[in-house]
Amino acid sequence: MSAYEVNFDGLVGPTHNYAGLSFGNVASTNNKNVVANPKLAALQGLEKAKALADMGFKQGILPPQERPCIATLRQMGFSGSDADVITQAATKAPRLLANASSASSMWVANAATVSPSADTLDGKVHFTPANLNNKLHRSIEHEQTGRALAAIFTDARYFAHHPALPMHESLGDEGAANHNRFSANHGQSGVELFVYGQHYFSDTPKPSQFPARHSLEASQAIARLHGLSENNTVFLQQNPDVIDQGVFHNDVIAVSNGPVFFHHQDAFLHQAPAFDEISRKLAQYECEFHSIEVPRDQVSISDAVQTYLFNSQLLTKADGSMMLVVPNEAREHPGVWTYLQELIATSSFIKEVQVFDLRESMRNGGGPACLRLRVALQQNELDAVNPHALMGDQKYRQLVAWVNTHYRDRLSEQDLADPQLLLECRTALDELTQIMQLGSIYPFQLG
Repeated sequence: MSAYEVNFDGLVGPTHNYAGLSFGNVASTNNKNVVANPKLAALQGLEKAKALADMGFKQGILPPQERPCIATLRQMGFSGSDADVITQAATKAPRLLANASSASSMWVANAATVSPSADTLDGKVHFTPANLNNKLHRSIEHEQTGRALAAIFTDARYFAHHPALPMHESLGDEGAANHNRFSANHGQSGVELFVYGQHYFSDTPKPSQFPARHSLEASQAIARLHGLSENNTVFLQQNPDVIDQGVFHNDVIAVSNGPVFFHHQDAFLHQAPAFDEISRKLAQYECEFHSIEVPRDQVSISDAVQTYLFNSQLLTKADGSMMLVVPNEAREHPGVWTYLQELIATSSFIKEVQVFDLRESMRNGGGPACLRLRVALQQNELDAVNPHALMGDQKYRQLVAWVNTHYRDRLSEQDLADPQLLLECRTALDELTQIMQLGSIYPFQLG
């Protein structure tokens, strides 16, 4: 049976702005208070998804969330009408309003961890939304994420959905941004690599400047929930020193595809034994592990963070070769671009580089890999996916028209105080549920 990796890209929400909420994310911090363009951000993301679909890759869309999140603001003691809640929060606690208004759900690499049916004990695709409890603005996403995933992957014969892990830092879970999978092809059993920032209940090394958002304990819990065995799981710690240099997720320093791992020399602690373990476990599936290590003397950690070289998509083309999808910032950096030209000239696997302009997302610290959730599906599983969530010519035209109708082309943090923005968001999302046939996944009601 045929199998595919389907990349579900996050649709940028109408409240996309630069409030600088993500401590440890260098771009987010550095671009605080820059005026954003939500319309352009959404169109840039859609353009990438459509271009990859036109190249023959399977593409889907995940919807944005309602923002500002009025339920969260009410939990914090603001009351009255929804407009009153926004006005009170803007006056008394503007940073709380900024957190409740973030469009960060666009970075769906953090939406969930997904294990394909080839790896799981019950032969189903398993989804666990990430609790993202290290950041307030992201910790409020997981329930809506779960509803959206359940509306797209509905058939219980093929899909299993779990709630997010408990909201405690010992179980900090940042989703697929710290999850990699290796296999000969997307339909064959493989090895799932869980990368974590800290072993919470131990005295092992931890970063000193920025938080280690993801714990070993969370990764182990996800592996148990998904019915993974010891034979197809490996756990590996990020290098705390690179976390302190702005590598807040593994997908800022590494990306996998098939049997290939493209990563920086300084990405991990105890790399050699972990790679030996991956190789040994992959061998049982008649698959050979291949590491492409980028030396620090060719690309520094600073360069990797600035250009998001590793926050790229590594995709297998129809001819079996691989293509690396990078943001325009990688092309604009002479040293990184030189390295990429050398890579495609010499690599046995990566033969092409595709560049996309994602500057609106990049200014908040999200590149091509942040904007997509990878889901490996057998053909019968793909047939069971809500077809209205899959990218095609008509869906692209519908979504572009939808964005052009509902989105502003200028948004600052001060604009979040406008109650009209909530109405605009709700009106847009109400129409989107009809375009994508998602049902009543949002808690609000219009009219």
